[in-house]
Amino acid sequence: MLEMAHVTSADVVYDLGSGDGRIPITAAQRYGARGVGIEIEPRLVAESNDNAKKAHVAERVAFVHGDLFAADVRPATVVTLFLLPRMLEDLLPTLKRDLRPGARIVTHGYDFGPSWPPEETRDVSGLTIHLWTIR
Repeated sequence: MLEMAHVTSADVVYDLGSGDGRIPITAAQRYGARGVGIEIEPRLVAESNDNAKKAHVAERVAFVHGDLFAADVRPATVVTLFLLPRMLEDLLPTLKRDLRPGARIVTHGYDFGPSWPPEETRDVSGLTIHLWTIR
């Protein structure tokens, strides 16, 4: 997902529904990006923070306990999503309104439907990844 979004050290990668934090941590380790994970499960936020410390990137990533639908995504230059179609559909208006032109959105598995087809779709080891750029 990060490769497809062409993440660089200038990016701020937001992972909405960040789970164990692997995407923001990898963005910091591999690309030097800053990362933010938004996760509703407090146990996973604590685990993510521990994982960031173990990976020596805690100064480049932050994990926030919160609802991804209420998250302020305006600082993001890349947003990664591994969500079900209904959640993507509900989140789309916020992403289109709050992200700046040039920001990239990458989803795993599902897309936003026929009203906003992806610019690119790839099969990565049997997993479908989609990419959009805010215009």
